[in-house]
Amino acid sequence: MEALDISDDMNEEVDILVKRGYYTSKSELLRDAFRTLLNTKTELKISLSIELYLNEKISIARAAELSGLTTIEFKEVMAARGIVRETEGKSAPEMDTKLKKIGII
Repeated sequence: MEALDISDDMNEEVDILVKRGYYTSKSELLRDAFRTLLNTKTELKISLSIELYLNEKISIARAAELSGLTTIEFKEVMAARGIVRETEGKSAPEMDTKLKKIGII
């Protein structure tokens, strides 16, 4: 993990907030700041959710939840961005190829 590069002033401000008991640690402050960032920047939250879904880190339902959208709305946003998602109903040979690729068969 890359170290955070923040100014001396900002580092001092963070230290003060931790020292005064607003946060138990710098990590807690960072987590809170990140959550606040995502909650105030909807586009950023949606883009992050899409990337996590596309990288197969989370399901489409979880991605929709993280983005603050319904699953249907999330699918519509992806479609509007030209993102084609894989769906069920592939032929047996196609499914066999995919299962072999991910090591299930």
